[in-house]
Amino acid sequence: MLTLTENASTIVKTLAAQAPGSDDTGLRISSTNEEHTAFSVGVADAPEPMDLVVESEGARVFLEPGAAVALDDKVLDATLDDRGSVSFAIGLAE
Repeated sequence: MLTLTENASTIVKTLAAQAPGSDDTGLRISSTNEEHTAFSVGVADAPEPMDLVVESEGARVFLEPGAAVALDDKVLDATLDDRGSVSFAIGLAE
């Protein structure tokens, strides 16, 4: 299952808290090609019916089925630059 670094958990919680919506708000990751090698990321009010929900330190990540399979053995990391822009990176789990 996808795991989150401490930085990713903190940033996902912050993004969810800033978005108008319910307590179910989280980050949704979906694959954008048939090979499941490219992904889109966005804040979502709730998971879609078929999404896998990953929770880490209060952060919620919703994975569409193709992304869930592709990211099963991966780690999500996140950084914040000087201008406040968020960058996500996916790495191999150790």
